[in-house]
Amino acid sequence: MAKKIDNKVYEQELRKLQIELVKMQQWIKHKGLKVVVIFEGRDAAGKGGVIKRITESLNPRFCRVEALGTPTEREKTQWYFQRYVSRLPAAGEIVLFDRSWYNRAGVERVMGFCTEKEYQEFFRSCPEFERMLVRSGIILIKYWFSVSDEEQERRFQARIADPTKRWKLSPMDLQSREKWVDYSRAKDTMFNHTDIKQAPWYVVDADVKKHARLNCISHLLSLIPYKDLTPEPMELPPRQPVEEYVRPPINDQTWVPAKYGPKSRL
Repeated sequence: MAKKIDNKVYEQELRKLQIELVKMQQWIKHKGLKVVVIFEGRDAAGKGGVIKRITESLNPRFCRVEALGTPTEREKTQWYFQRYVSRLPAAGEIVLFDRSWYNRAGVERVMGFCTEKEYQEFFRSCPEFERMLVRSGIILIKYWFSVSDEEQERRFQARIADPTKRWKLSPMDLQSREKWVDYSRAKDTMFNHTDIKQAPWYVVDADVKKHARLNCISHLLSLIPYKDLTPEPMELPPRQPVEEYVRPPINDQTWVPAKYGPKSRL
């Protein structure tokens, strides 16, 4: 395994990249761009971690995460891409898909949730669907997080041992361990059909989470040319005088018990 980046250096670099992400978002909003970023990869590959680091400094009104669950009975009768289309961005927005329409090429294929006909139709439709999105003006970026068998095993064991992370392991995740080779073959087939010029797959080495986060964010920033529109520092206006304001009695309010920190003012 590669030597991990020093924590202090990692935090410094992440801070720099997050400042650039804010600048990029301002530019996207200013120019009315529409950005879709897809994050795919094996379970526990670190997709959620990088999405969290991208979004935590951005304005959630213009950057949102879409992580669709199992389709409803009604959605199963719709055109396959229909429920994803409704979640695409408007002008000035960024949408991050934590898994996407590629479920059909991965888990649905391996676990038998789609028919052979539906699977083959996906590969006929998906490249054209994505070309259509690009022609419509959407910036479409696709990342595949690649993690080794050994590292995935270590992360699964860590989740099992940590009560705050155990919820991340679903029965489907456990079954994916039994079908490692099947998932590998499905991924190779998916790349063969959908690694198109208009929307290529970018593979992120995700065996070291911190490296993967920095590399992915840095690469994302390089794909969208932007200018710095950061406003100049502002001065706060003077606060309104409070001489004529009479505060209600403090003990008329219901306070949260001060179990931590300073004692209550009551």
